[in-house]
Amino acid sequence: MIRFILIFSCSILCLIYAGQSQSKKLIRSIYFGGGSYYIDGQQEQDLILFLDSIPNIEAYNITIHSHTDNIGGAAFNKRLSELRSWSAKQILTPGYVKEQAIEIQDFGQFNPVYDNSTLLGRMKNRRVDIIFWPINI
Repeated sequence: MIRFILIFSCSILCLIYAGQSQSKKLIRSIYFGGGSYYIDGQQEQDLILFLDSIPNIEAYNITIHSHTDNIGGAAFNKRLSELRSWSAKQILTPGYVKEQAIEIQDFGQFNPVYDNSTLLGRMKNRRVDIIFWPINI
């Protein structure tokens, strides 16, 4: 079930990207297990392929938004959110994006997009969204 959600999410995001021009933001999400900040090999490979598909990647600023579910305390989830951002940043730098082009916003358990009262909602909230903002030159 989790694998299906990840594959489905990656497929949808790739379709969204294919139809966008450089004037629109691009979003890529990475999903985590409960209490984890480990990015599995498949998601890392998918992110690298996504990065390779962006022409002129230096023409974007990047924001990493990190989220958790509401299991555990606020302090634990804040730290977990920070570690998830760090994990994503390690893939982006060095080689793809300059560190100064990345802004990080760790939301922890606050600002959930999905319903934390359901298993599926909690699974969807355990993520990092990497947002590519075009630089208007």
